[in-house]
Amino acid sequence: MDFWGQRMPYVTAFSKALGTGMMISADSPIGDESRSAMESLIEDYERVLSRFRNNSLIATIGKAEHGGSFDFPDWCAPLFDLYDALFSATSGAIDPCVGEDLIRLGYDASMSFTVTQDAPEHLGALRGRATWGQDVERHGTTLVTRGPVQLDFGACGKGYLVDLLGRMLRSTQFVIDAGGDLLIHAEQPISIALEDPEDSSRAIGVAHIVNGALCASAPSRRHWNVAVNERTQIAIHHLLNAIDGLPAQQTEASWAYIPCNPQHFNKLHHTADKSANATPDIARDYPAAVADGLATALFVSDATQLQRTFDFAYATLNESRQIAASRNFPAELFLRSA
Repeated sequence: MDFWGQRMPYVTAFSKALGTGMMISADSPIGDESRSAMESLIEDYERVLSRFRNNSLIATIGKAEHGGSFDFPDWCAPLFDLYDALFSATSGAIDPCVGEDLIRLGYDASMSFTVTQDAPEHLGALRGRATWGQDVERHGTTLVTRGPVQLDFGACGKGYLVDLLGRMLRSTQFVIDAGGDLLIHAEQPISIALEDPEDSSRAIGVAHIVNGALCASAPSRRHWNVAVNERTQIAIHHLLNAIDGLPAQQTEASWAYIPCNPQHFNKLHHTADKSANATPDIARDYPAAVADGLATALFVSDATQLQRTFDFAYATLNESRQIAASRNFPAELFLRSA
């Protein structure tokens, strides 16, 4: 909504990154060397964490009939810390092992969008699917499994890559836009339209961000219909409750906001905090990853419960078109409050 192009006229695009593409607008050029380094990071990231690539480390874990020990790069440590925290804060509703449910529901590597016949008997932790807390043993950045486990880090993964790219920028002002996940560092507020999930040409509010991460989540752009019989179809989307393995139904859209200290963007290197209570440092150093994860978590967990672990602002739109928002959510909202 805000035409920040005048303030940040230098645009660098990665059109194929994570399947949705990413665009960086900055107040100074990104040189060829920096762009090449970013492209290498994106390639390494997908080679490790993408379940849509047959040769990724994630795919290897999913094919390991007897499990094994799998070493991830050191840069995965904060991402795993964040999933530990989200798994605990949501009582298992956010779980990387939800990848198996997504595959059974048709959101597989080939994007077949065809539900498997045995899905009803196997979806979710309630029906015996592997869980992050019991079936994946973690030692730093090494994961140990006892059988094939289908992992999916999509709840936080896009935001985490945005954070890693942000660390590589030397610009004074920038916006990284990754299809609904925004990391912003500006001298004056930038206005962002909050897209109406029922009509992408309309906004249900306008957020004003100076330094922070604003991430949105909605099933409107990633859903498919499944025929129950000749007359009945049910709508399925990718925002699942990992406990029962079913798409969340009561929420239409969510937004999570994490403010940032401007000095966060000046860091070029980071040593992960491996202490037991790492959540505050993750929110400070990886705001887009935390906001991304919380936007997903708001579909399957109560905001009050999440705020016991994370300090964040939020807004949600329910199926009755009513808005619920925290008092510190930095936006003007156009719909009535719940």
